[in-house]
Amino acid sequence: MISVIIPAHNEAPLIAASLEALFASDALPGQVEAIVVANGCTDTTAAIARGLEGAARAAGWGLTVLDLPGMGKPGALNAGDRAARYPARVYLDADVTVERGLMAALWVCLDRAAPAYASGRVRITGQGRVARAYARLWARLPFMARGVPGCGVYAVNGPGRARWGDFPPVISDDTYVRLQFTPAERRLADAGYDWPVAEGIDALIRVRRRQDAGVEEIARDYPALLAHDDTQRLSAADKLRLALSDPIGFLVYGGVAVAVKLLPAPKDWSRGR
Repeated sequence: MISVIIPAHNEAPLIAASLEALFASDALPGQVEAIVVANGCTDTTAAIARGLEGAARAAGWGLTVLDLPGMGKPGALNAGDRAARYPARVYLDADVTVERGLMAALWVCLDRAAPAYASGRVRITGQGRVARAYARLWARLPFMARGVPGCGVYAVNGPGRARWGDFPPVISDDTYVRLQFTPAERRLADAGYDWPVAEGIDALIRVRRRQDAGVEEIARDYPALLAHDDTQRLSAADKLRLALSDPIGFLVYGGVAVAVKLLPAPKDWSRGR
């Protein structure tokens, strides 16, 4: 039995495709539900989600849509948790498109008495040339290629969800949850999903700045969690190999990283899409 919690802020262009892919998932044992938390939306995200109630029922899914004032992503996740009926939880970004087999593969990873964390094989996608180059290089970094990063989708079973209470007001909820588990407790499901990267240099810089700030916040405010961090740093030889194999991707990715350090931070945390 799984509850899929989907926080969504102004995701009208993407929420239907995300939900339709979810409801097309292979059959799961037990009951399943999706909870869309429309978080301070000023567009039609909630209405579009409610319009898929029939599709959800036909596929054997429950669907709840909460249309709430803006409370930030952690607040939306907490609202979704309070509404959830089932112990296993999947936290799914509203711009993610899952493969048919992902939910069933996640359940295989979670169906155990011990605490467990799982995610799928992420395919980082982009529409424009800059986004595609950035995504191509990012996907080849060791943590993304060989780890269980959980960006866009992460799942925990009931004992795993008991590792923490409410989501705290952190920037990077996926990092916070992943580091609640040791590397041995994290499992990579045998299925994947599409996770879109921001489009354009300015948007990529904003998103990368937010990501870096989220990691720094965890290190500062929750240092004990770093004992579970298995992120691998790139050696000089690794960087050279990446640069030689994909010079354009390396230039774009490296340029964004340098810009984050050199340019002044904006006053907001826009995701850029």
